[in-house]
Amino acid sequence: MIKTVLFILIITVLIHFSISYLQTKNNVMDIEKYSPISTLNVKETLLRKSKYPFIDVHNHQFDMPIKNLDNLVFEMDSLNMAFMVNLSGFRGLYLKKSLDNINETAPTRFGLFVNIDFEKIDEPDFKSNTLKIIRDAVNDGVIGLKVYKSLGLTDKDSNGNRISVNDPRLDPIWDLCGKLNIPVLIHTGEPEPFWLDKNKYNERWLELRQKPGRYRGDSTKFPTFKTLMHEQHDIFRKNPETIFINAHMGWMANDLNALSDHLDEHKNVMTEIGAVLAELGRQPNRAREFLIKYKNRILFGKDSYNISEYFTYFRVLETDDEYFDYYRKRHAHWKMYGLSLPDSVLKSLYYENALKLFPSINKNLFLK
Repeated sequence: MIKTVLFILIITVLIHFSISYLQTKNNVMDIEKYSPISTLNVKETLLRKSKYPFIDVHNHQFDMPIKNLDNLVFEMDSLNMAFMVNLSGFRGLYLKKSLDNINETAPTRFGLFVNIDFEKIDEPDFKSNTLKIIRDAVNDGVIGLKVYKSLGLTDKDSNGNRISVNDPRLDPIWDLCGKLNIPVLIHTGEPEPFWLDKNKYNERWLELRQKPGRYRGDSTKFPTFKTLMHEQHDIFRKNPETIFINAHMGWMANDLNALSDHLDEHKNVMTEIGAVLAELGRQPNRAREFLIKYKNRILFGKDSYNISEYFTYFRVLETDDEYFDYYRKRHAHWKMYGLSLPDSVLKSLYYENALKLFPSINKNLFLK
């Protein structure tokens, strides 16, 4: 047995080094390692802060109850971020502790959204409890409701059935948010290529290789992309008095004609650019035209918090730089181009539109 194991190990090592040798000899390289340095000589504008103070409406600070907010404010100031919306406020004690930390440390710099547990949908008191959670949260200072992508995708009721985004049992929630005048930031679905075949033609192939759990093409587990979008758009139509923020540009940043039609049809919908900047940066002419036309409907959002990644947002939005890298290859193996947005559009995107949605934000933060 020992001799057999040793033999297998030796053969394995030999095969490994043989493959490595052949790859080196034949110049075979994995796409994840290929990082060519461009010889193109073009202007490089490195921005470390935005031209105008901005409101990040799509951020996640999962440790908000215990976070050192003084340190976070220091980082925000370095970026010129005047206000951060933490969408992950959750509910109950977690929400209370988060609000306490904000009120005690930096009451003018943060806003919280409340989150709902939709998988309790079959409990007899789901409606009354959920509406009470939202009302109490707003009374305590919460400024919106965040709906995670699990609704429609993975959330299930007590019978194990998928809860659709437009499940009629949820209608009172959207109605209440309209009456309370708080927006609903809703993330539905994923980029459409997550449903497509994982082959050489799929733009998201690298992401699906690195993050295989993001693949949604198994029809036994997930609804189709079109089904999810239909369900989401259905609640927009049925609740015209409620303001919805369609997260991640509604996964239509790669088809701005479709997004234009979407915004034209749903006057109660706004959107934000979190995690889809790479789509805008590769179509500078069309994206610039779109953002100028719909400047009153678009908000600034980032999603995951990483200081250096904001620099790419500023560069795409503010400069006319050409052919520069995005910060994550699996999201964009292509290059970025600056949109050089007019000041009036930058101001709308950075803070003016958000101030209209969130009147409690201190406007003095934007008089710099």
